[in-house]
Parts: sequence; C-alpha cells; structure tokens
Amino acid sequence: MKFDIFCEIQRAAPWGADDEAALFRDTLIQAAAADEAGFDVWWEVEHHSAPEFSYSSAPAVMLTAIAMRTRRIHVGHAGVLAPFRINNPYRVAEAAATLDLLSGGRLELGLAKSGGKEWETFGVDPELARAQVREGFSIISRFWTEDEVSWAGPDFSIPARACVPKPLQKPHPRLWQTCGSPESFRMAGEMGVGCLGTTLLSPVSFMGQMIQEHEQGLAVCDPAGKFVNPEKGIFTFVHVAETRDQAIRNGAAWSALWYVHAAPIVFKVPRAVWYDAIRAGLHPNSPRSTAALTGEDDTSLEIGPDELPVIALLKRMARNEVVSNAEAHEVLEELDSVVIGDVEHCRRKLEAYRAIGTNRMMCLMQFGSIPHAAVTRSIELTGAHLIPHFAEALSA
Repeated sequence: MKFDIFCEIQRAAPWGADDEAALFRDTLIQAAAADEAGFDVWWEVEHHSAPEFSYSSAPAVMLTAIAMRTRRIHVGHAGVLAPFRINNPYRVAEAAATLDLLSGGRLELGLAKSGGKEWETFGVDPELARAQVREGFSIISRFWTEDEVSWAGPDFSIPARACVPKPLQKPHPRLWQTCGSPESFRMAGEMGVGCLGTTLLSPVSFMGQMIQEHEQGLAVCDPAGKFVNPEKGIFTFVHVAETRDQAIRNGAAWSALWYVHAAPIVFKVPRAVWYDAIRAGLHPNSPRSTAALTGEDDTSLEIGPDELPVIALLKRMARNEVVSNAEAHEVLEELDSVVIGDVEHCRRKLEAYRAIGTNRMMCLMQFGSIPHAAVTRSIELTGAHLIPHFAEALSA
C-alpha cells in the first residue's frame, strides 16, 4: 500500500490579515516535506466559494508550484470539477498536459462530479453532471493522444482542432475518478479509471464494499483512455504524533470533527442526511444514506439519550458549544476509519485499509486547526515509520 497526501489548503478560523498567504507558504513547505518523506502523490482538491474549508480554488497553479519545488512526488488533481459549465474539457486537456510537461511527467488527473453550492455557483444542471464526467474522460484522453479531434455531443461540441501541448507521459497520464456512491465507484471501474474514495467517518468495511463495486465495473470495463488504471485510493484523516497525548494536544481529532461539521454547511448537504449516513455506517453521498433518514428536522440539534457519541459532538459543535480536544479524541479514536495517534496505533488502523484492497492511502494531514509544525512532523513520522512498513508488506 502506497501513501499519498490529499490537500484541501485548509485552516479553521480564526483568521488574521496574513493568514491566506501564510497558508499557501505552509502548504508548499508541507509538499516539500512529503517529497522527502517518500509519499507517492500530492493530491489537490478543487473547490470554489468555500471560505475556511478550502482555498484550493486554482489547483493547477498550486500543483505547478509544488512540482517546481519537488523532485519525485507526483502531482495529482483530484479532481477537476468535470461539469462543462465549470471546466471545459478542451481547456482541462491543455492545462493538464502543460503540468505534465513542467513536472517532468508526474501528473495524475482525476475528474469529479461536484455538487451543491458549486453547481449553484456555475449554473450546473444536476441531471447532466454524471454523464459529463463520463464524456470528459473520453474527450480528454483523445485530445491527449490524437493529432486532431472533433466532438459533437449534447453538451459539448468542438470542430476539428489540434490540442497542444501533448503530455510527456505516453500514451497519457493515469486517469482517476473521485467517488462517493456505489454508482460512482462502479462507473469508474466501467471506464477503466482508478477510484478515489473518501471515508468522512464511514467504516472501513463500507469502503471495502465500494472497492468491490469498482472491481465489478472493471470486470466489464470499456476503457475511456488508452489503458486501464485498476488502482484504488482511499482518503481519510491521518495524524501521526510521537505519543497519544501529543496527538490530543495537536487537536487532530477535534480538527477532524470540525471538518465533518463544516462540510455539509459549505456544500449545502442537509445536516439530517449527513448525521443519518454516519448512524447507518454509510457515506453521505450514497443514495442509500437517504433511505436511512429518520425524518429529523434539519435544524434540530437535540441530543437524545441513545445518540451516537460522534453525532452528539457534532450537534454540540453546531450549537457553538465548546468541545475539548480530549473529548473529540476519545470518541474518534474508536472509529476504525480515523487514523490519529502514535505510530503503533496508526499502523494498526492502517492495516484495515490494506486488508480491504486499498492500493494507496490518501492521507489528509492539513485539516482544521492542526498547527503547521505538527502537520510537517506527522508527514515526517509517516515517512520514517509507516511508508517503509507498508512497502515491505506490499513486496512480501
């Protein structure tokens, strides 16, 4: 199992006058540390109009800066928001090929369906989004590999045109799809592209089911590109410290809780759907999660006597109550998908991801209010202790 970094360019409030610039400087330092530590890919997300939650609104620019400051780590865009009202596939192909050349052939390209507030921002028709992801893969791979391409689809048309430059990697960089639902995992397999899944507190066993969906798609795939990428990447919260107490002091579990509290607000997902998905052991993006709805009013933050501890803490956050670092750690430590603690504790947690067939662990390390120095130290500890351990397990 290989190790990647997944980055939102994120810092929870409060903010100072220089904090935006400082956050970008810190991110570049962390990327250089990940390169030295032996991480395989640095993935940048793409989000828009998401204050605090993500300042990664121009990921191609950031990935270029990272590529110029690193030697071996690949730079991954996970993912380009694929609805055509947000990103024209011709422009995506041009920008991605340029980054592949500038990075010396280190680009990884993923596409994402997006949703919610970002669809509103760009006027995306939700009924067309999934089909445009599928179409985008086919168009981009052709722009990269053919001298001249014309396309006449229901949502995107272009007369015969050459797309330059071409990527350095031949026939083209690896393709990936960011996935949250069973349908999207299966679709990625059917197109022969790698899947990039997110836990968001859903159990490791649920992610194992999603990996099987990807496998079922691969069994009948008609590749969108020139080759099949069967790999499976899974994103989760990862913070490695010298000791459990240090992890608590760094506020890593509190920061993970803050992330899960903030995400539905930023992306306009009903809080009831979010909570009930966690209760049911599902992912909030899964259609199955809506079947588990209890009918709870989205504004109700009452905490019943039998409420799950993690939901109780999320409701307290939503009520602007103080949740301590220790409280958050005690609760999230019990969740098998959250990897926060000392080296040995994190190693045991990560074994579960390896067991379900995860090829690459996408570690979200910069999240919430974890101090920059603690993020960098977590990257270093992972490189010193965890990356070699799981590389040996892979070779064995």
